[in-house]
Amino acid sequence: MRAIVETCVQRCGHDGLVGNAASQRWVRVMRTPVLVQNDPEGRGIAMCPNYGVNILPCTQTLAVHTGYSTFVRIGGQPVCLESVTGYTNGTPPGAVMYTVRQPGQTLVGVSA
Repeated sequence: MRAIVETCVQRCGHDGLVGNAASQRWVRVMRTPVLVQNDPEGRGIAMCPNYGVNILPCTQTLAVHTGYSTFVRIGGQPVCLESVTGYTNGTPPGAVMYTVRQPGQTLVGVSA
């Protein structure tokens, strides 16, 4: 399983783009910070096409459901893996998930 970095591509179930931000800057892969626990949470989602009357587009990521390493940590925080998934605040509630489409790097593998 690969670790994900700040330049990874995460998208909601409707194909909206998740904005990433790393909370740590000292561990990098290919000059890009590795994401750790809580980095994928509370991020904005742009360009979600799911909108209309009584339909809310995905605008923010919620808590990560799966995808943190149980073995590798940076600064005491588990590293995010390419298997990160979680729900968004879009319609229908509790049904739309965000996932990693590209980890942003291909060099570093991490134990789950």
